[in-house]
Amino acid sequence: MSGPPPGANMAQSRMEMAKNIKDEDKLYKFEGVIYSTIMSPVENLEAARTMEARADDVMLVAYPKCGFNWMVAVLRKIMAAVSGKKDVPDMPPLIEFFSPDVQKQLIAQQPSPRFLGTHLHPDNIPASFKEKKTKMLVVWRNPKDTLVSFYHFMNKNPVLPNVEWDKFFTDFMSGEVPWGSYFDQALAWDKLMDEPNVKIITYEDLKQDLSGGIKEISQFFGFPLTEEQVQTIYSETTFSAMKEGSSHGKMGSIFFRKGEVGDWKNHFSEAQNQQMDEEFNKRLAGTKLGAKLKYDTYCK
Repeated sequence: MSGPPPGANMAQSRMEMAKNIKDEDKLYKFEGVIYSTIMSPVENLEAARTMEARADDVMLVAYPKCGFNWMVAVLRKIMAAVSGKKDVPDMPPLIEFFSPDVQKQLIAQQPSPRFLGTHLHPDNIPASFKEKKTKMLVVWRNPKDTLVSFYHFMNKNPVLPNVEWDKFFTDFMSGEVPWGSYFDQALAWDKLMDEPNVKIITYEDLKQDLSGGIKEISQFFGFPLTEEQVQTIYSETTFSAMKEGSSHGKMGSIFFRKGEVGDWKNHFSEAQNQQMDEEFNKRLAGTKLGAKLKYDTYCK
């Protein structure tokens, strides 16, 4: 196949579609969870239920704005280094973005190992991924920076409606945002942390030691890398390199904003800060994932 794979320009074409849709029509609810009307219409979600997983699929999972697109680039470079192929399909890997036709024709026919991703709650990931014990790398981030990044993403991404800070804060805390509740998803993944096919890594740890993260990720998926390959991937996928580079084309400025840890301090009011602390203590304190997030280090 020559040229870009079908769907490579999918995000760009849907950005164009968004220009003709009113903000109030850009989101809808499916089984109690909010999704993008443009990127994840109901037919995509219904078709995904019967998607046939493979045991050797490479599955990347994250709640929105927890480092998903950053790790997309890292995993693509790891897979390219191991396979020796320069070109890895640059289509957005989120399964909920695939139309039924793309799922049946393009994804089903891709050679192994396929690279797939999702923001879906673990209960909504197609059952075959659990049945096949497909390995899943799950990236998580402290809730305060996640909320801030999500807020800016809503206002920069034309497929999503513009939002006001105070209203978005309230919606995030109640789970009334695209892909649902941060805390519900975090608790669901916490219960799966000991599964051998699940590896949870945090955004903050990746920011602290990306080369160590690259080694950890490659070992988890069984992709052997030399030290030289690790360092090459590291130099090409630091956050600043991702923002300045062309890996996401025109979408780079939408996907990559600051990438800072602690930017929440520029946004939260004292009351909002206290509300998030209370919610974290109520929902995630004492859990394995809660401990992994180092809340007292990054959110106090």
